[in-house]
Amino acid sequence: MPKMKSVKAIIARFKVTGRGKLKRGRPGKRHILTKKSAKRKHHLESPAFVAPAQAAMFKKLMLV
Repeated sequence: MPKMKSVKAIIARFKVTGRGKLKRGRPGKRHILTKKSAKRKHHLESPAFVAPAQAAMFKKLMLV
């Protein structure tokens, strides 16, 4: 049986913290930024965490 390969798209989008949570970037900071307020854009820079139910699925794809 061949080795399982990790999904590179998942590895590129998420980082695993020291406690095993998955950190993700927030969507909405790529284009059409002129209509968004500075406060909103500043808030979009901060990272967020993946929900625990989804995190288990993504960790399987990362082969962590």
